[in-house]
Amino acid sequence: MTNDLPPRDTLIQPGDTAPDFTISTQDREDWSLSDAVKKGDVVLCFFPFAFTGVCGTEMECLSKEMKRWNDAGATAVGISCDSFAALKAWAEREGYTNTMLSDIHRTVCKAYGLYWAELNVAQRGTVVIGQSDDGVGTVRWSQAREPGNAMDLDEVLAAIA
Repeated sequence: MTNDLPPRDTLIQPGDTAPDFTISTQDREDWSLSDAVKKGDVVLCFFPFAFTGVCGTEMECLSKEMKRWNDAGATAVGISCDSFAALKAWAEREGYTNTMLSDIHRTVCKAYGLYWAELNVAQRGTVVIGQSDDGVGTVRWSQAREPGNAMDLDEVLAAIA
């Protein structure tokens, strides 16, 4: 698992190299950004807490709009500091079919500049990553949002196209 990425104080920006990482899914499987970006764009949807309102709205969007993500050539995943067990229980209870990643050590959210220190969790934000000509993941679009503001699906899809 990834534990040694340097933290950032500000949100990662378009054109930056996306820090590669490997962390667990809700099913305790390893998930690597470098593997996922080989298949197309990756949309990392950071959220603070499982079992909460706006976070649930975003994960429901990822699941219900899977065809739109796939048609755009993208893989969209949720990522939070919750344990894999909490994410799995939440996904099963709500019927989410998308992959959720457990950043339990807070390494990834810190490396992407989306760490909410006051609550020791990921801040709400979205990062679109594409593969550059040299095979490295490169940030195409990024956005941090206030706690109560869900992502705008059409805005994120426009960043992929």
